[in-house]
Amino acid sequence: MFLRYESFREYVCFYPVNTAILAAIVVAHAGFAIAGYVSGVPAYALKQVYGGFLKGPGFEPEYWRYLSSVFLHGDFGHLLFNAFAVFVFAPPLERVLGRFRYAFLFLFSGLMGNVFTNVFYNEVSSLGASGAVYGVFGAYVYFMMFRRRAFDDASRKKLQTLLIVGVVYSIVVPGINFYAHLGGFVGGLLLTVLYNRVLQGR
Repeated sequence: MFLRYESFREYVCFYPVNTAILAAIVVAHAGFAIAGYVSGVPAYALKQVYGGFLKGPGFEPEYWRYLSSVFLHGDFGHLLFNAFAVFVFAPPLERVLGRFRYAFLFLFSGLMGNVFTNVFYNEVSSLGASGAVYGVFGAYVYFMMFRRRAFDDASRKKLQTLLIVGVVYSIVVPGINFYAHLGGFVGGLLLTVLYNRVLQGR
């Protein structure tokens, strides 16, 4: 389920929303890298000013930062980690939910990650799609609990292991925005419950 055998053309055809998300975060990273090189200002600083989720004494984040920060990453390693997760784990969800519902879930989960960040931190600087990625995991937890036939045993074990590692990583590693992960997970889980009820009500 989580093994990708598609060619590039097949991947783009089968998962257009996921492809657009990956393209957006890669282009954004490259664009800020170029802007930083040209201006002499570190790319990370530019991202914080022009799209990062910032909160501090006397400064509340503008509303657009709740989504813009989802597509920006601190460094290449950060980008690679989240892009890999989106590339490998999100495609089945796009097929199951449909393009529009998956796109909304991804954005809503990222937004909820920043809502939790705003609520639980008095001062914070945050970038990245981790909240949205954990929203994808939240959706899978719903299917794993209530639609067990949607997973083969190997995929279920991989997901369980990944979730355990993700929780430990979120708590133990310094500098990780734990509440963004939690908010995204809750957002993805609740939205999937809502989707299921709406679809069953048809």
